[in-house]
Order: sequence, then C-alpha cells, then structure tokens
Amino acid sequence: MGCRSIVLFILSLLLWQTTFAQDVIIAPLNFNGALKQQPANTGAAHKTTAITLPFFEDFTDDITWTNKDRWVDDEVYINNTMGVNPISRGVATFDALNANGIPYNTSNPFAQGYADSLTSRDINLSTFTPADSVYMSFYYQPQGNGFYPETADSLMLFFKKKNQAWVKVWGKQGTTLDSFRQVMVPITDTIYLHDTFQFRFVNRASINTNDDVWNIDYIRIAANRTYTDTIINDVAFTAQPTNMLNDYTAITYKQFMADPNKERSSNISAFIRNNGTSTANTNYNLIASLRYTGTPLYNAGAKGLIVNAGANATVTLPTYTNTVPLVNQRDNNFFENKYYIESVSPSDNKRNDTIVQHQEFYNYLAYDDGTAEKAYFLKLSATLPGKTAIEFHLNEPDTVTGVMIYFGRQVPEANMKLFSVAVYGDIAYNGGTDKVVYQEDYLYPQYLRNDFYYTYKFEKPVPMPAGTFYMTVIQPALSNSDSLYLGLDVNRTGANHLYYNVDAYWKTVVLSGAVMVRPVLGPIIPSGIGNEGGVIKKQPIFAVAPNPAKDIVTVTFNYDKPLNYELIDMQGKVLMRNIISSGGKIDIGNLASGMYMLRLTGEGYSTHPQKILKY
Repeated sequence: MGCRSIVLFILSLLLWQTTFAQDVIIAPLNFNGALKQQPANTGAAHKTTAITLPFFEDFTDDITWTNKDRWVDDEVYINNTMGVNPISRGVATFDALNANGIPYNTSNPFAQGYADSLTSRDINLSTFTPADSVYMSFYYQPQGNGFYPETADSLMLFFKKKNQAWVKVWGKQGTTLDSFRQVMVPITDTIYLHDTFQFRFVNRASINTNDDVWNIDYIRIAANRTYTDTIINDVAFTAQPTNMLNDYTAITYKQFMADPNKERSSNISAFIRNNGTSTANTNYNLIASLRYTGTPLYNAGAKGLIVNAGANATVTLPTYTNTVPLVNQRDNNFFENKYYIESVSPSDNKRNDTIVQHQEFYNYLAYDDGTAEKAYFLKLSATLPGKTAIEFHLNEPDTVTGVMIYFGRQVPEANMKLFSVAVYGDIAYNGGTDKVVYQEDYLYPQYLRNDFYYTYKFEKPVPMPAGTFYMTVIQPALSNSDSLYLGLDVNRTGANHLYYNVDAYWKTVVLSGAVMVRPVLGPIIPSGIGNEGGVIKKQPIFAVAPNPAKDIVTVTFNYDKPLNYELIDMQGKVLMRNIISSGGKIDIGNLASGMYMLRLTGEGYSTHPQKILKY
C-alpha cells in the first residue's frame, strides 16, 4: 500500500473518533448478520437462458439477496435501510463485506481492492442495431446510512463485449453523502450488441473495514431512448412505514395490553414519492391482519392523494385499536400493516406500489428495527470500567430473564473481550442513585452464523416492579474489553434512552440511532429470537479443584464426551488451548500468580468461564 492509502486509512480512523465526544465512538459495522442467513442454494440456481429487453430493477423485492431472474451473484446487500431518500423502496448496497457478511480481508488493515460486484444475467442484444438507441440508466448514492467512500475508492460499471472481455464504461470517485443521482450510458457500440451481453457494477474499497459504502437504485435498459430520457413515470413507496408503537419497536403483548393507549402511537405513516414530471392522482389504503393466520384487524378504505411532480408525500392514518385479546400471559403476535398505492396516472412500475410494516409482539423489548448500519463503542479509561445503560419501562411487574445483544464484529474479532451484563433499578444521573438489581460477569461476545443477536440467559430470573429499569453492558477495566462493538440502528428517529459511564459519572450523548441491546421478559423461547443456536447454553456444569491452586487443577463436568478448553488471562489472551475429558488435569505451574479464566466449549455448548486463582 502506498503512502496515500495509509494516510487515508489513518484519516478514516480519526473521523470515527471525532464523530462524537471522545468517550463515544461510532465506527463501521464489520458484520452483516442478514447475509449470514443466506440459504445454501441461493447462488446455485443461476438461470442460463438470456433475458430480453426491457430490463428493470429497483430492488423492491423484500429479500436480502439478488433476484436470480436478473442477477448471477450474491455479494451486494439488498435492503431498505442503507439508502437515504431512495427513488423507490429498496437499494443494492456495495460495501467491503463479502457474501458471508464479513470483510474481504481480515488480516491486513491497509488492504484495498475490488469488493462487491453485481452482475446481470446474459441479456440478448443481438437483435438490436446502433439505430435502436439502447440506453442504460441507474441511480447511485455514496455513503447512504454508512460511512462515505474516500477519494481512493470508487464505484464502476463494466460492459461485456462479444469476445467476452469486460470494458469499464463509467466510474465515480468516492465522496461524501449526496442525493441519488441518475446516470445515462449508451449501449450502441456493436461490440456490445450480442446475445450474451452482461453488465457489472464493482466497487473498490478498503476491504479490511466496512467504511466505503455505495447504494444503487432504479436500473433501466431499453431501446428507443436518448441521453435526455431521464423521466420516471412512477409513484412509489420509499422508506419503511413508521412503527405503530409510541416508543418501542417491539414489546411483549402482555406489557402492551397492560397499557395499550400509552404504548400505541397516535398514528402510523407511509412515505410516497412521485418520480414523474407531472402531478399524480393516486389512491392509497392500509389493510392490517395477523401475519400468520391472515385474521383481519383493520381496513382504512381507499383514500385519494395528489402528489406533485418530483415531490414526496406522507400518508398518515390514526393507529387502529388492536382486536386480539390477551388470553395467555405470554401471547406472541405479529401484526402486518400493508399499504397499497393505486395510481390513476400512468406508471412505469407497479412492483413498488405495496409496502409492509410488521409489528412484532414477542418476548423482548426493543428500540431498534433489527438492522444495524453502524457500530457503537466506548473509549475506556485505563483504570475504570465502561458502562452502557439503556433505559426501558414496564407497565406492570414482570421478570427479566436474559438479554439479546447484537455485536458488531471486529477485525480482529473481539471474542476474547470480557464483559458483564446488569439490570439496574436506577442510575446515578440527574439525582438518581446506582441500584444494581442483578449482574452476571465473565461473559464473552458471541457471533452467530445464523442469527443477528446472541441471547444470554440469566442464571436467575430477575423480578422487576412496574416502572423504569436499565439494561447495562459493563466492560471491566484492565480486561482487554475496550472497543467492544455493539450494533447501532441509525434509522431510529426517537429518543435513544442511552446513557454511558467511563469516568465514574453517567452521561447522555446526542446519538442518532439505537444501540442494539434487548432485555428478554419471561421464558427464553429460542425459536422466537432466531433459533436455539442463539441462546447461550450453560451446560455442561463444571468444577475446578483445587482452587486456589499452585500447579495442577482437575476439571470435572457432567458431560460424557471430551470438550475444548481455553485458559485465558485477564487481558483476554488465550494461554492454553486443548481437549479435556471430565477428570482431566491442567498444569498451571508455569503461570505467574494471579487470576485466570477457564472456559469449556463443544457440541454447541459454551459455558460461562470460571475463575482460577494461581498462587
């Protein structure tokens, strides 16, 4: 890497650290849990028959990966959260994360290179001539809700010639956040007018960290176009509709029904854009139902709407009263709010005329929407713990039984960084007093291949009265726990209820978004929070004796197969790693006096570490 690239890398680090106060740092998210859930056969069933014009894609399909009717690769992220004011709902996001949701290069912090690509299926252009004036248009946006690509980064478009060689036909150097801008590219040269034509978008980025983001939207290829053919006759939904709850994005149905008028928002809204050059007359409607049964909940009835050319409109309706009774104290419900547009004026595209907002009532409380765009972490003092507390409320007494945490994967990974979780009844802020109700120590971050969150089940249920409590993540001093990344949902628009403490004093920070920590209420139900792999398993139970010890310790556990063990110092460094059976011995005689941690894993198990004192 040249000096220019090293300087850019250092400047990007400084940018993260100056985004907010020195104590709180917002960083790129080096992990995309959505991509981790990719079905095994998603990229395997590529269709071989060439497609014909017109070609259209606005990424409205509510999927994480590309649609195989039009695309042959799976490296970009299809979503409705990374774009800022997109042309229609859904964008393709180019970043530095591969198809598995992790950085392309995890060893070289200065690595740069080609990252994501988006390649069309073969398109048959053999029947066209230059006189047919085939043009391709698309919209692009740097940064979006991520970090902006620096000038050394770029987004490029390639066309495939008859001889199968790829030619760069357009490129854009990295820059800061901008609105979506349209590009027109002619496909009139005879070298492209063949029966296996393809086009490919590629971004160049710093491929060790996800700080170079581009979004693509609204791709069109058709004949009989000109360079000035930029008009879109389309009235479309854009951003996700608002939540029907007043503050939370998710709540248990039990807590909701204890005070539904308090929890229910006064109205819900959806967002529409008229991309055309003339006024659009439209009708819209909202129909709500139970997601899995289809049981009707509400029908607003069709209503007229006039949207001026090139303008955005917000349709707002009073939030309906739920008609689903609370039968079981732990009822779980999913309300599906489906908005429709019926355009009276001509429209080029009907695919983006429907948008759905799901309201989830399950066994946790949340302020986030389940998607992380950036990462949050604390810059710790060398001698004091760092604490992140998120305020929640209960409408009636309940039991906190665990916590779900979305960890932003780091490079290298932070799976050796110790932390604690605690339930506070109050914190010493604005006249309050720290009141620790429950705390569990010696936890490690967990990264799952098939879930966004990791759920830590408490050893003991924590009964809490109605009112406010604080779910707290504690990073102990002198334990290598600094820079423990937590997911940040930047689309959160309400209060973030966030407090932090790095110098023995609680503070608030003006932060756009919600830190992704969710308390679990009542029984831990694995199938509802992802799957059983998402719940930390406290089996097998194990013991270490003698403890304290001088040289040899014996490890016993209630499991009939050998397990993996790791002996770790208080800085998080793994000193020993091997396999052990119950009754096996570990020689610690060569270690310095002090405290160490022993953890057992295997067959899906991951135990809480146990302390070993060496004298």
